[in-house]
Amino acid sequence: MDPGLAPVLMLIAVTATLFLLGVFGVQRFKPWPVAVRGGVAALFVTTGLAHFIGMREELIAMVPPVLPAPGLLVTVTGVLELAGAAGVLWSRTAPWASAGLTLLLLGMFPANVYKALHGPVTSTMDELVPRSLMQVVFLAATVSLVVYYARTPDRPFAQRRP
Repeated sequence: MDPGLAPVLMLIAVTATLFLLGVFGVQRFKPWPVAVRGGVAALFVTTGLAHFIGMREELIAMVPPVLPAPGLLVTVTGVLELAGAAGVLWSRTAPWASAGLTLLLLGMFPANVYKALHGPVTSTMDELVPRSLMQVVFLAATVSLVVYYARTPDRPFAQRRP
């Protein structure tokens, strides 16, 4: 198995497991967004930890040369991914965390394109089309949460009145 598939498999496996638990009667996982939140959290814990353990040098090399301080950018994005993972698990912060993770995915996409075009390509998932499709899957998960929370009756994105 291509190690580049680990994040997308983590998202799918955790989301599917939690969704099935809800289907089979575990009340806590009944609403589908709870399952997606769990999958998104697992995804971003996986990718966030990679910013510090195992893939740090590869991630630093992915930063386009026009951007300053690649090591600092990798550290900051890793911290943001881990914070977003924690944020999507708490229902009060889930709308904001999912929106933040969506923006983070969009902001980091140029690094994925740079990696695909300027290499080194060490796996199939490093190529532009598979990498872009994987990014679309991640965005679908975070955007589905943003849309869900934007449509909820209590309007979690609106300013609350006492």
